[in-house]
Amino acid sequence: MKELIYLLACNVNGTVPDSSRFCNMDIHDLYLMAKKHSVRALICDELEKVGINDRDFINAKLNAIRKCALFDLERGIILNKLENRHIWYMPLKGIILMNYYPKSYLREMADNDILFDAERRADVKELFENSGYNTISYRIRYRDVYNKGKEPVLSFEMHTGLYGHAHGSRFYGFYDYYSDVKSRLIKDENNVFGYHFSDEDFYIYMTSHEYKHFTLGGTGIRSLLDCYVYLKEKGNDIDFGYIVKQCESLGIAGFEAERRALALKVFTGGYIEDLSEDEYRLLNKYIKAGTYGTINGFVKNRLDEQYKSSGRRSKLAYICKRIFIPLDLMSESVPFVNNNPLLYPFGVIVRLCRAIREKREAIRHECNALKEYKNK
Repeated sequence: MKELIYLLACNVNGTVPDSSRFCNMDIHDLYLMAKKHSVRALICDELEKVGINDRDFINAKLNAIRKCALFDLERGIILNKLENRHIWYMPLKGIILMNYYPKSYLREMADNDILFDAERRADVKELFENSGYNTISYRIRYRDVYNKGKEPVLSFEMHTGLYGHAHGSRFYGFYDYYSDVKSRLIKDENNVFGYHFSDEDFYIYMTSHEYKHFTLGGTGIRSLLDCYVYLKEKGNDIDFGYIVKQCESLGIAGFEAERRALALKVFTGGYIEDLSEDEYRLLNKYIKAGTYGTINGFVKNRLDEQYKSSGRRSKLAYICKRIFIPLDLMSESVPFVNNNPLLYPFGVIVRLCRAIREKREAIRHECNALKEYKNK
């Protein structure tokens, strides 16, 4: 992991790696770690600078370049169609962050995330389907998913909001904060219906989004790197007084401060030897999680929450809570329950059937993770 972090720091700071550090390095282990954290293209760039040309890394880099080019082209087409239909929109997360990396393809992405006018949801569905996309999910919570083509799949997650009740009660404050998200947006200058966050509000959103993943199933080194890259680009010009105040209102000020300090300390020079015990413990959480977190991390965090509230960990209580979710979450997940709460039992059946059909492998992993814990 030391070498991975060192190479990441070299890349985003424009420094050439010290080749002597890689004489006895296990390239395959480095590849697996880079894959886990979605930074293979970035690491490949640095290895090539010291004369290391590994086939797996090179293939991953070429795929990242191809996928980035396809995403850019298709995203331009989709945004143009939103413009033509007079639907307001705002690109989110990686679409913005990739512009602050030395090369855009280095910030690998699984899909395109775009916020849009919730009142035009049906029109957007028609737009995608007329463009050859398959509808993967529609009106399930606050985002719709559309895919097209063979690997790498062109995937769009179209958001009608930034947070939903399905994330759980701890994030209701996030939901309230962003309930009227458009009032926080700034109109683009080079189009008619596009919007963007201010630099401060983008940082607050990326922090809240990271916090959500961090506390649910975990999030990896790339999130910490995103923070560093954004601060390196914007840090001297943004109003941290405003940021801290808003993060306090969201209940994430402590997380923001600790994450920011760690990102700056780790990636300014790429060394982790001088970290304090608390800083190393926080870094280790990022290292263990991987880009999208882990099922084990999700289960552990839920059981730890259960222990804090009731003083015990119960597998049965965990399973019941996963199946019999609160009414507001059920209404968001299964829309017909919102019209008639008496249909809640049928909502439970619909969610279970949908999960078995669409998330069978994830359920198996979650059950296996749950087996590792004892009731106590």
